[in-house]
Amino acid sequence: MLKIGVLGAGHLGKIHINCLQQLPELYEIMGFYDPDEAATTAAQEKFKIPRFNSINELLEAVEVVDIVTPTTTHFELAANAIQQGKHLFIEKPLTHTPQEAEELIRLTKKHGVKVQVGHVERFNPALLSLEGLSLNPMFIEAHRLAMFNPRGTDVSVVLDLMIHDLDIVLSMVKSEVKFISASGVSVVSLSPDISNARIEFENGCVANITASRMSLKQMRKIRLFQKDAYISLDFLEKKAQIVRLFEKDGKEAIPDVPTLELETATGTKLISIEMPEIQETNAIRMELKSLAESIQNNTPPKVPIEDGYRALKVAYDIIHLIEERGKLEV
Repeated sequence: MLKIGVLGAGHLGKIHINCLQQLPELYEIMGFYDPDEAATTAAQEKFKIPRFNSINELLEAVEVVDIVTPTTTHFELAANAIQQGKHLFIEKPLTHTPQEAEELIRLTKKHGVKVQVGHVERFNPALLSLEGLSLNPMFIEAHRLAMFNPRGTDVSVVLDLMIHDLDIVLSMVKSEVKFISASGVSVVSLSPDISNARIEFENGCVANITASRMSLKQMRKIRLFQKDAYISLDFLEKKAQIVRLFEKDGKEAIPDVPTLELETATGTKLISIEMPEIQETNAIRMELKSLAESIQNNTPPKVPIEDGYRALKVAYDIIHLIEERGKLEV
């Protein structure tokens, strides 16, 4: 059992504490720290766990630190914990800047600790339903739309929403980014509220990603197109659909689902439409469990620090492109 402490007892911090309490076979919660007295009192009353009076006091008592604080504080807290040999779970975005993330990677390697980044959509059951399926997408279209909420508008929609899909796309496409173009518009915030990015990869794959916090409806969908397959994922409804083409008389195993015949230029093919069974999960609990297993088995984290850095780096590339475009339009 791993001794863990939580830094941050705000809205998301309370969710993390609740999930950790549901994993008593993996974690012993030693307590939490939050400088906000009201948040601290509320957390103590709700969860009946100790509060620490300082960050250092918490670090001395634990093996693992769960950082659920504002992004601007991530680097200092994480660097302190890593240098004391503590394993980390750290919410996304990994750090406030890519440069800070690079330094954390260096420290992680030096001190030999495990760091998992909280890109929670990796544990969405819609995405998990694709495990075992060979993915080689050559075109990806993603839409993440949300209704306006003042919480989170202190940062660009790229860091607020789009970064989820950037992480998913970068984890799927096994190739380096070749070229990015982007645009964005500030509607009610000081930073962009809607943004679109086109990412081209060295292997020829293209991803078109849109994020908006000015929509009249919620949407979190990704569509993948690859040779002989089309895959649709709905992260909000937690659904997946897989459409595949097979040679009618080919040797490839065809799923035990209804099929349709399609005449093509290369002969008759069969179309299969699958709706994978979705296992209901608690994604935050799963990612915290994943970190514990990584530590215990000395295996790489499901979302390692390097993945958090890649998503952050591309996000900032997009932000800078939007800023440059805005200067040209003035």
